[in-house]
Amino acid sequence: MPRGVSFLADDRGAIAATYAIAVLGLVAIAGVGFDYARMAGMHSELQNGADQAALAAASQLDKSSGACSRASAAAVGMLRNVTLLANDGDPDGAAVTFDPEPSCDATGFIRFWQDRDRTQAATTDAQARFVEVVTTPRVARYALTPVVDAFNSGNMRARAMAGIGSAICRVPPLMVCNPAEPTSNTNILLPFDVENNVGAGMQLVANTAYEPGTFGFLETGSGNAANQLRAALGWDVRRGDCVSIDGVETKEGLTASVMDAINTRFDMLGSGGACPDIGGVNGQCSPSVNVRKDLVRSNGNNSTWAVHEGNKFNFNTEAYRPLTNATYDSQFGSGTFPRIMGHPRDMCHAVSNSGVCSFNGVNPSRMGNGQWDINAYWRSNFGTAYPSGTIATNSYQAVSRNTYPTRYQVYRWEAERIAAGTLPNVVRSAGGGQSAYAQPQAGQQRALAASPYGRVPGTDLDRRRLSVAVLNCKALTNPANGPTNLNNRELPVTTWIDIFMVEPIIARNRCGPGGGGGPGGTDCNIKYTENTDVYVELIGRTDIGGSSGTNLQTIRRDMPYLVE
Repeated sequence: MPRGVSFLADDRGAIAATYAIAVLGLVAIAGVGFDYARMAGMHSELQNGADQAALAAASQLDKSSGACSRASAAAVGMLRNVTLLANDGDPDGAAVTFDPEPSCDATGFIRFWQDRDRTQAATTDAQARFVEVVTTPRVARYALTPVVDAFNSGNMRARAMAGIGSAICRVPPLMVCNPAEPTSNTNILLPFDVENNVGAGMQLVANTAYEPGTFGFLETGSGNAANQLRAALGWDVRRGDCVSIDGVETKEGLTASVMDAINTRFDMLGSGGACPDIGGVNGQCSPSVNVRKDLVRSNGNNSTWAVHEGNKFNFNTEAYRPLTNATYDSQFGSGTFPRIMGHPRDMCHAVSNSGVCSFNGVNPSRMGNGQWDINAYWRSNFGTAYPSGTIATNSYQAVSRNTYPTRYQVYRWEAERIAAGTLPNVVRSAGGGQSAYAQPQAGQQRALAASPYGRVPGTDLDRRRLSVAVLNCKALTNPANGPTNLNNRELPVTTWIDIFMVEPIIARNRCGPGGGGGPGGTDCNIKYTENTDVYVELIGRTDIGGSSGTNLQTIRRDMPYLVE
């Protein structure tokens, strides 16, 4: 120290004392930053593990037996990862080591739920639609532990929930309001009894009232203009996005030209006579190999189809025009049959456009009973009453309710014989220079070059078989369940069904021009069908599990996704 300078006034080295006092705070701040980074990193490790485990588990939720057990095993296998940032003394550093859950429940580390809001626990494999995974707790001990005793993160865990998103592809964008839905129904997921109604006819009508039996169109990825919708309905392989199995969105409006696209499946090109092109992309609108119908056209190359009708004196022997919901034999005498007859409606629907069917107390009902006049059909097309046992009642689909085959079974039986060239009366004269055809004729339709007479069901696409979504429209338009309009909403689907297109979409009257009364005072002005009605037969549930290798009609796409 220089001579004469006071010791108390000397400030040399003062920074060392200041640093000594502040060093504890600096160490604490650095430690907090380090500890926070450790906790955040460990939480990320746990959350990533939980996310991957939940996705792995969700991929097993196929509703089949053992789904929960497989999902649990997949989650545990994925969660045996290493949590590097934990320092709680676990010797192997494993994040999770718990055993798979033995069954479906909503307890423990792996929980199964029916809904994404976790309000309904799943107790069976069929109910399990979502899986929740919770990791076992881990601890990160703070770096400040030697300074401030026993500081640590506490138990940290992560949770993830996942479900399986499924889509059905290569289907026409069609929906139908559950034809068996009670008018007072408020359950948007009320099941439609498919199995007990196999073979039943369904009258689908186009209106905006969303009544049971109303049909409509779904939004497609190809656009909403009429031409795009025609392509989605008419092309052999539909254009646009796949449709979610669980939820769909409807499209507003009904365009008459769209109905022509559906009729291409019957070898009817409709107005314009062409399969629509979209943005320069050409599509194929092939018919089925079996296009049996009650329509005729002029002999030669005339592609214009017309309803085959009689007059007021012979309406019942030229076309299928029943007066009551009974067989032709009982109405017009044994052995009476129409000259030209396609696959008909259920007898309770065939009597008039409104029909007299009764179902679940509704009369008239859009839902039929599956009883159709097979003897009149067989006499018209093959010359005799139906020989019992010709077609097994379990051929091509589930066993029907009757002792005789369904229309779909007859159609498939005929299609096989058309393809083999052994079906009689493929071309039948209707008189007056007109003929009816059970098979497409070369040059008159849009079949592929490889199948010039239409696609053969069973070995190729079945063009008269459609997969459609069934919605409970009464419940969905109930104010208690949200807006009363179905448009621009994602709507839950109660099930998907396969239907058989029984007849082309066209207006039919009791008899042709002339009016007046016929036999028994018959009114010729009675309508049998409207040009916006679609009549179908229920084949069964859609094979949602189909793939491009096992199911020609549909393709399923499944992808697990994180809910939270």
